[in-house]
Amino acid sequence: MTGNPKGTVAAGHQLTAEAGADMLREGGNAFDAAIAALATACVCEPVLASPGGGGFAKIRDGRSGKTELLDFFPKTPRQRRGDCSRGFQSITADFGSATQVFHIGPATVATPGFLSGLSALHERGATLPLADLYAPAIRAARTGHRVTRYQHYLSTVVRPILTATERARHLFAPTGDLPAAGSLFVNAGIGDFFSELARADWKKSAIADQILAEQRENGHLTRDDLEAYEVRTREPIRVDLDGARVYLNPPPAACGALIRYALTHLETCNMPDMAAALHLTDTARLSARGDLSRLLDRPMRQKGTTHISVVDAEGNACSVTVSNGTGNGEVVDGYGFMLNNILGEEDVNPHGSADWPTDTRLASMMCPTLIDTSQGDLVALGSGGSNRIRSAIFQVVARFCLGQASLAEAVEAPRLHVEEGHLDVEVPEPNDALPCLQERFPDHRIWPEKNMFFGGVHAVCADSRGGFSSIGDHRREGAAVVVD
Repeated sequence: MTGNPKGTVAAGHQLTAEAGADMLREGGNAFDAAIAALATACVCEPVLASPGGGGFAKIRDGRSGKTELLDFFPKTPRQRRGDCSRGFQSITADFGSATQVFHIGPATVATPGFLSGLSALHERGATLPLADLYAPAIRAARTGHRVTRYQHYLSTVVRPILTATERARHLFAPTGDLPAAGSLFVNAGIGDFFSELARADWKKSAIADQILAEQRENGHLTRDDLEAYEVRTREPIRVDLDGARVYLNPPPAACGALIRYALTHLETCNMPDMAAALHLTDTARLSARGDLSRLLDRPMRQKGTTHISVVDAEGNACSVTVSNGTGNGEVVDGYGFMLNNILGEEDVNPHGSADWPTDTRLASMMCPTLIDTSQGDLVALGSGGSNRIRSAIFQVVARFCLGQASLAEAVEAPRLHVEEGHLDVEVPEPNDALPCLQERFPDHRIWPEKNMFFGGVHAVCADSRGGFSSIGDHRREGAAVVVD
């Protein structure tokens, strides 16, 4: 490596990672890079990231060394308006080997936190103007970008959502079908959105007006919901592992506590012992009382999540995971994005459209993570992947901190997931672990190849010598860029 490296970015799309890297090249820091990457993810990963959703950011201030969790996850509306069963419909998503019912419509929208999260990140330490940070997203939206195979696959899974309304069909299937892999996808509306966002407070702009217009009939959001929303700052869960310190997502998110529980019940880093630790954790999730029981009260299992990790030469770090649920099927007029369908997630709303607590921050399975190693390295990582997020991060952290694996080896290693006694496992290496796993878990499914089912851990590292490394998980077409 030559020159003076400035940082590195790992994300779920090449253009997302390049947008963050561009900011590092222009003299920006990890906060700048994360904001630019998040905006571009909304353009290039529209099934997974949207201004209408929310998420979590684990951040490190390089000057003070302080680590914090920014919670900008959606919140339930302050009141229920009208008949809660209206504006609420069911669709079936086809995963090929299985189908799943989702709920969409105006009544499924929780108060989004994504835009407040961008503002909070900018205030915490970004150095570049918003116009510069949003420029890559605006360019990709207006000139178009090539649809990847993974993004095409995701769009086919949620086809009924992307084609649920006339406005959604016009955006996502303008020719009558979804864009094929390799085709050019243009979304000028979201380019206009980020252009306007760079100039004005969105809560006092036409953006807020159009969000509320989309909610006017059968939705619950009001202007009070948008104006009252605040990003919450939380103290991370800390776990010490063989000289390393791991920072996880604290309550009301559930994933951090589950990962900590699994790590403290891990005997070795072989796959059978990892499976045993995950099985113990899942048993605790189902049967525990006290704090863990309250923590897991209605945990979210986000179906559409993506992750961005950034570190820079000044010691700043941002590990950010975002979700839009699966989208509510309605595109905000003129701005090219869907609001979330978080209130339609059965895990948080099991008894129907009226059964949600008002004015409440919801729980989540997302867990952006930072690690300080015993050698003085700083690592940022995280994953999408629904309820498999906890097992993906647990295994990567365990292999990296306890198993002597490199970061790339930890991400690329075969994974498994245990839930309610059922084991899903990628073919282990070495294969002699497989008979033991099959014996311990008679109810199992073996995946012959690495699969997006097991998450997508995008990870970056700033080492104590001033060097950088990063990896984007190939299970989800991850990309990584090191900036010299």
